[in-house]
Amino acid sequence: MVMPGQQLVIFRLEDNLVASTSLGMVIRRRRRQLDLTQQEIARRIGVRANYIGYLERDLRRPSTGVLAKLAKVLDLDQEELFFLAHPQVRSFIHTEAPDPKQSAWDRFRVNKRLHTRHGITQAEIKTLQQVSSLGPVRTSRDYLFILQAIRQALQDE
Repeated sequence: MVMPGQQLVIFRLEDNLVASTSLGMVIRRRRRQLDLTQQEIARRIGVRANYIGYLERDLRRPSTGVLAKLAKVLDLDQEELFFLAHPQVRSFIHTEAPDPKQSAWDRFRVNKRLHTRHGITQAEIKTLQQVSSLGPVRTSRDYLFILQAIRQALQDE
């Protein structure tokens, strides 16, 4: 049963759909799936074992740093863990569905904020434009992935 203020979240964990209503339930289920103790999780993320118990019983709300470490250790989506820990934040975030008539390249090309945040140069934009001519790319995030791969390859030389 979903309590007021909680959201039902579905995680895909090793091809099993797991419905969870709280951060604590997700942490406990995943820890048990991985056959880890609270002590092992605590040691890996640098907290006390009783703190993991508090998290699993939803008696504490972890910091973003602890959430990030939990996500890594438990191999869970960091963003979804954040929203479970802070369900009220979801209402502040308004994400519009992309215009289906506009290509991912067009959305990427005009997003100056994204260019600034990732330090994308004009030369890199031109390179990615050539990539876009090879065929459809689904999302702006895919262009960032391609760009990072190119940067990494050039850096290794």
